[in-house]
Amino acid sequence: MGPPPPGLVIAAPRSGSGKTTVTLGLLRAFRRAGVAVGSAKCGPDYIDPPFHQAATGRPSVNLDSWAMSPALLGTLAAGVGDGCELILCEALMGLFDGVPGPPGRTGSSADIAAALGWPVLLVLDVSGQSQSAAAIVKGCATYDPRIAIAGVVLNRVGSPRHTRLVTEAIEALGIPVVGALPRSESIALPERHLGLVQAAETSDLHRRLEQMADFVSEHTRIEAIRSLASAPAGLVRPGAQAAVPPPGQRIAVARDEAFSFLYPHLLQGWRSAGADIRFFSPLADEGPGGGCDACWLPGGYPELHAGRLAGAQTFFHQLRDFAATRPVHGECGGYMVLGTTMTDAHGAIHPMAELLGVSTSFARRKLHLGYREARLAADGCLGAAGTRFRGHEFHYASIEAQGGDAAFAMVADAHGGEPVTAGSRRGRVSGSFFHVIAVAS
Repeated sequence: MGPPPPGLVIAAPRSGSGKTTVTLGLLRAFRRAGVAVGSAKCGPDYIDPPFHQAATGRPSVNLDSWAMSPALLGTLAAGVGDGCELILCEALMGLFDGVPGPPGRTGSSADIAAALGWPVLLVLDVSGQSQSAAAIVKGCATYDPRIAIAGVVLNRVGSPRHTRLVTEAIEALGIPVVGALPRSESIALPERHLGLVQAAETSDLHRRLEQMADFVSEHTRIEAIRSLASAPAGLVRPGAQAAVPPPGQRIAVARDEAFSFLYPHLLQGWRSAGADIRFFSPLADEGPGGGCDACWLPGGYPELHAGRLAGAQTFFHQLRDFAATRPVHGECGGYMVLGTTMTDAHGAIHPMAELLGVSTSFARRKLHLGYREARLAADGCLGAAGTRFRGHEFHYASIEAQGGDAAFAMVADAHGGEPVTAGSRRGRVSGSFFHVIAVAS
């Protein structure tokens, strides 16, 4: 590996400001200009990285300061930068939004910018204001002395006069405005209840990415934005480190439209540790391969395919045979499929694998969202009893009946709540709504 490439965090004061459009447009624009550009996503969002990969042709990863150790952050950032000339990292929510924690471990995008020495490109929705936008920029620039606001892209400008008023006020602070995007709804990506519709499901994805690149290229100064990126000379690159030990040597991983929420850094870490990953599709009525010694069912959108999954008898038969002798673990949607029944949003009840006693429902939607720390209740494929993991929960499903199984883990939120039992385990089968990100450190 050579020296780390320069990087830039694309952030905003709040969600909905346009940072995804700017990020994807820049990634595709730089790629087609011949720049080897890498990408990353701050926080636990598992939907955005596949869009980044589609835009760049290179794998993207999550960087999470609450769940990941500083050493792991450095390892993952180094991997993203390998062979690249530039890294763009998309922030989450507002730039400083996070949870209670020690300095640098709050889960905020500002933590990532500070830890990796990447300046911030601030995307600012200026609809309904003019010079007042400069006060927001000044606040962001002075709130956290660890980071630097290197430039601003205005979004949803209304006219040349509007653009001029905002630009003059911000640049009087000594911060350059490097773009001004007019209001446009034509390039928006389709959304679903957990965020964007998955990259693999988005129709005409590459056409949409090209439109974003055209839009961003027309209304921003691409080379000026590239010049804002930097990488400190003292950035240390640690050795390879797996966030979570592989659950087996040969791991059968479900992957299709119903099972897609598996963090890229987990697969990368398992492979780096020598594990062999073998994908199969439950929606194609495929089961885990006989040559594997562990099976992983990620989260996803099984509720959208509940009827089709219920009819996948080969999948269920092979999964039950596998579970009789080898470990099976399900996260979120995978956990629901391991249960007895799943009730869809229309109230229809669909039989599932019956490897765990839990039954779940989307008929009464309730958002469950936030960081979690889990302590394993018993030995299993993820580690010994008492092993602690940090991760995230994001689902609308409710538990209709827990069944008589033992708990998978004791789980607490990031706000000091008391740990509670969560998930299920029976024999070699385990599962919960918890998405593991890394071993706690």
